[in-house]
Amino acid sequence: MALPGFKSIPLPLVQLSLSAVLKCGQSFRWSILTSEATQENSSEPSHTHIEYRLCLKDRVVCLRQSPDTLFYRSVFPDPQPLSTNLLEHEKETLEWLKDYFQLNIDLVSLYKQWGHKDKVFSKFQERFEGIRILRQDPWENLISFICSSNNNISRITKMVQGLCREYSPPLLSMEHPFSPKETLTYYPFPPPSTLAASPVGLKLRALGFGYRADFIQKTAKMLVDAHGIDAPISPHHSTEASEIWLAQLRKRSTADARQELLKFVGVGRKVADCILLMSMDKKEVIPVDTHVIQIATKHYGFKGSTSGKTNMTPKLYEEISTKLSSIWGEYAGWAHTVRIPLLSLSVIIPNLSL
Repeated sequence: MALPGFKSIPLPLVQLSLSAVLKCGQSFRWSILTSEATQENSSEPSHTHIEYRLCLKDRVVCLRQSPDTLFYRSVFPDPQPLSTNLLEHEKETLEWLKDYFQLNIDLVSLYKQWGHKDKVFSKFQERFEGIRILRQDPWENLISFICSSNNNISRITKMVQGLCREYSPPLLSMEHPFSPKETLTYYPFPPPSTLAASPVGLKLRALGFGYRADFIQKTAKMLVDAHGIDAPISPHHSTEASEIWLAQLRKRSTADARQELLKFVGVGRKVADCILLMSMDKKEVIPVDTHVIQIATKHYGFKGSTSGKTNMTPKLYEEISTKLSSIWGEYAGWAHTVRIPLLSLSVIIPNLSL
């Protein structure tokens, strides 16, 4: 079924579920817009009442999804590109989508591999179809996960979006897709040079970032001091030298890239591993927290408490990460992202038979 104004690619939900992937705590800037009919009639096709939007440096990407199709379009600030340039821009958006969602990776094949290796997963995998790892911008991912320390998804989202409103000029405004009288304004993610300024820490504290405010400012300053700033390509499409340096960590070994990330203020082992997995192509990395300890204890033979009271130590972190990687294989970090909500059912519901 065509959707006016949108281009489309065939993509079943088993390969990508936007409703799962964009709400699971990987990225915190997606706007999820719904119609009032969502509550009144949940049987309506999702592409008629849910739209996902993300502001990039030079455009806003809008997505909708049906059971077998991903719909997408780009919106640009005025003046809009000429028709010839618009075709090129749409090609860029498609390439960005393929890269961001890593659509070259066959998720169904991975699920089959994990189900073969992990019998618990094989029984319940259909409940969590279409969950894949995003390939995010490393700079945004770094700052977002500094914000994640001792935090929850809702509050991290509020902080990250507030950071953009405070430190980026608005790129454009658009009507709400289901409430035409409502106008929404979109802001790109601010570059390192903007967040490196001395007053940023105090301002972010005033905005409710707490101790993370200084971590953000100091990390941005470390990057800018070490790697400099490039001149912008255009007012809305620029990449600074420090952002380029971060992205190049993708080419280094997991150990080397982790060592570089751990130098930043506010980045410990778990935050570093989240960044390695979600923006630096280290698909085998498993971020370990108390919830993962509960799962490892209940299902994989580790000694500890399933109540989450086990103390995290570097030795325990490494043991659990190594053990789970050996079970789940080359894409262990991807498997971890699927298995944590799946296996947590048996922690939350003790009598559930797995």
